[in-house]
This record gives sequence, structure tokens and C-alpha cells, in this order.
Amino acid sequence: MTFRSDTVRVAVVGTGAIARHSHLPALAALAAEQPLEVVAACDVDAGSVAAFCREAGVPHAYTDHDLMLAERRPDLVVLCTPPRFHRDQTVAALRAGAWVWCEKPPCPSLADFDAMEAAEGTGPGPGPYAAIVFQHRFGSGARHVGRLLARGALGRPLVAHCQTTWYRDADYYAVPWRGRWDTEGGGTSMGHGIHQMDLLLDLLGPWEEIRAMAGRLVHDVETEDVSTALVRFAGGALATVVNSVLSPDEVSRVRIDCERATVELTHLYGYGNADWRITPAPGVDPEEAARWRDFGPDEPSSHLAQLRGLLADLRAGRRPRGSGPDGRKSLELVTALYKSAFTGAAVRAGDIGPGDPFHTSLHGGTPGWAPATASSPAAVPAPAVAGGTAAAREEAAR
Repeated sequence: MTFRSDTVRVAVVGTGAIARHSHLPALAALAAEQPLEVVAACDVDAGSVAAFCREAGVPHAYTDHDLMLAERRPDLVVLCTPPRFHRDQTVAALRAGAWVWCEKPPCPSLADFDAMEAAEGTGPGPGPYAAIVFQHRFGSGARHVGRLLARGALGRPLVAHCQTTWYRDADYYAVPWRGRWDTEGGGTSMGHGIHQMDLLLDLLGPWEEIRAMAGRLVHDVETEDVSTALVRFAGGALATVVNSVLSPDEVSRVRIDCERATVELTHLYGYGNADWRITPAPGVDPEEAARWRDFGPDEPSSHLAQLRGLLADLRAGRRPRGSGPDGRKSLELVTALYKSAFTGAAVRAGDIGPGDPFHTSLHGGTPGWAPATASSPAAVPAPAVAGGTAAAREEAAR
């Protein structure tokens, strides 16, 4: 065991919409199944955390993260704060012996993630570990399709499409931390599309190469509001990726064309079994295709589904999915997308490491995309487009 009693003691850090509407219901549902108690909440806004604790029946409210860790000694810290705080808050919680479940985007850079990962394993027993919220991996539909792909039932994956085309207006970006590199880390590729890209990686496995474009076409922000990419996977499959907050007809979609079938998921912010479709190729035995389409009991993708697995891992003392290298892979792909878009060059997996400017910031210091500084006082232009040649240079459900 990595905690001090049968009851897992949880602290929620950040008491905004994602904590109230996604994390708190998941914690309440699991508290009805197993010994679990939310012992504290923390937010820099004293009024917000007081209201959160009052409404949720949480006994202790804090505005000081370190003091909360020292006094309450939680087994699990749920981070619902803006991405700029994730590195320091994760490292502090891990060093205090707590496991961490951290909202996406994971953090503003690979350097930040590497620091978070380096702080894992500081407890007296297995762990603690820090897992990222990638709940789209955890629905029954993704598990079923993943098993079909893993055993080769559908044949070799050949062509894929990953689409996150959503709509966000100016009011959405009026929230001060959105649309800025230093606080959100990136734009729609990082803050919205990362969920579908993570699911695509989870189904298809490692990627090898990416070529991308990005644009700031509508919104007055530092980051991009649209991006496109071509990705080659280690297994040979080629994929297109589209991320947008400019699309009034909103949809999230993953499609994989294999030798023996096409698998397609169409939803918006979460899916159930009915949102998946499997179309067999001509000549496939109808009885076999019927077995493919039997997804079994429906467990929708959700924070609840991921948290249930995370708590089982915590109790067993084993590394959870979405932590360590498994949590880093989607951030690496997003980082490579930005580097390719802003430099006009193809980027291969593993190319971005210490010393690369994109390792420490997703804009990589690129003129026209990097924030204005004292040495570069010009305002960031809008619109801007990057990709093709070097000369061209919450949310999701929050």
C-alpha cells in the first residue's frame, strides 16, 4: 500500500468549473463504492474554495497549497488549475508523498513534464506517480477497439483521421489565462485537440514523423486557433490531424481504415458504445463482423472511468496509465506539431530534447508566434499562418 489507511484521502486543487462539474461528481460516485474521502480543497480565491467546500461538504478549505499538503497529507491530489501551475504543484504533491491526477493540458512544455516525471517515486513505497487526465482512453468503446487492433482482427491499420473541430468565441478567450503561451501552453492543438490525438496514439501506437501547419485566423490571441498535420506511424499508417476552434458545426472524430474494416468514432465531448461504428470490408464473414460490433456493457468515456482505474492502481502500488512515458507521448506529439508548423520542417519522434528551444516552450521562440519581450516589443500579429516553408511563419469541456 502507498497510503496510510484503507480510506484514500483526496485533496482538490483548483475549484473552478472542471473541478465542480467533472472531478467532484466522479469522486462522489466512487466514494459510494469504496473508502474514499475528499478531505480538503485549495484555491487562491478564498471565496471560491469556501463555496466549493460548503456545497460539497469538504471539511477543510485552503488558499495555500503547501500548507494544505503539510496539514492534510492527502494520498491523492487532483489538480484542476491552469496549466502554468501544474509543474510546481505536481512536484510539491509528489514530494509530499501524494499521488497526482492532473488535468490536461499536462503542462506548458516537455521540460516541465520531465521535471514532473523526475519527481515521481519519492515516497517510501511504490510511487507516488502523476497521471494526466486523458479520459477518452477509458471508455468501453476504446478498450474494445484497442483489443481488436492489438490482436490484428481488423487487419493492418492503413489510413487514419483525427478531428477536433470545435467553436470558441471571444468571450471564451476573455478568461485571462487562455490563448497565452505562458499560461495555457498552446492553442487549440494543446488545449482541445490533445484528447483525440491521445486516443489516436493509444489505438495506433508510436508515431514516427509529423509535418504540420498552424494559423491564427480569427482570435486575438498569442497561440493558434487552427492546425493541421500529417502523421506517419511506426506501423506504417498515415494520419491526418485537424484541430480548430473556428468550426460552428462542432465534432470530435477518430477514423481508422484497416485492411479488413473501417472503425469510426463520432462524438463531441465524450462517447458511449453507440458512438462507434465498424464497417467491414467486402468479403468479411458477417458473423465475424457481428462479433466486432459487440462492444459489451457500455462504460462511457469519463473522468469517472479513468479515476476508478487510477484508484485501483494507487491501492495496488502500480504505475497508472497516463503517467510517465505513457503520459508524455501526447505532449511530445503536440510539441512536434508546433515545431513542424513553425519551422516548416518534418519532425521525427525523439527529436525534441534538452537544448531544443521547443523543449522549453511550444512556440520555440519563433518570430511572429513567441510572445513580445523587451528585446522584441512588436505585438504578436493576427492573423498569422505557419507551415509549408520557413518563410510562412478548458477548454475542451472546460
